[in-house]
Amino acid sequence: MMRRIHVFVLVGIFGFVLQLVVLYWLVALVRLPYELATLLAVESAVVHNFVWHERITWADRQREGGSLAQRLLRFQLGNGLTSLLGNLALTTFAVEALHLPTLLANATAVAATSVANFLIADRYVFGARTSTPADVSPARIHAAIDAAPVVSP
Repeated sequence: MMRRIHVFVLVGIFGFVLQLVVLYWLVALVRLPYELATLLAVESAVVHNFVWHERITWADRQREGGSLAQRLLRFQLGNGLTSLLGNLALTTFAVEALHLPTLLANATAVAATSVANFLIADRYVFGARTSTPADVSPARIHAAIDAAPVVSP
């Protein structure tokens, strides 16, 4: 588990650097409003992070998590929405209410959402799939009963 957390953090750092570069580029050079720029920058990091979590962080769970499309959808719905909504709300609050610079406000938002993102990815996106009726065949039930330890009174 600690290895997975370390890899998650490392991928997240690279995704965060990408997010800051995209945010800076969109605000300073393209002159987009920081709210729209934040959404686009966060989405770029979400896609980046999914690719690397898929290939490295949770590579051992690919067969358990359904198809690539299903994992990507769950990542977008779980981590993506958490990151987008959390970053937008927290960045806006920090810029408007606390008068922090946009990049510092965004860094604070990323730190605040990272724990939730790890748990969502570990349990929901790349977690072991739950049993389906097809997985509970009579042969599997008998095998489980045969493998169970005998308890004497």
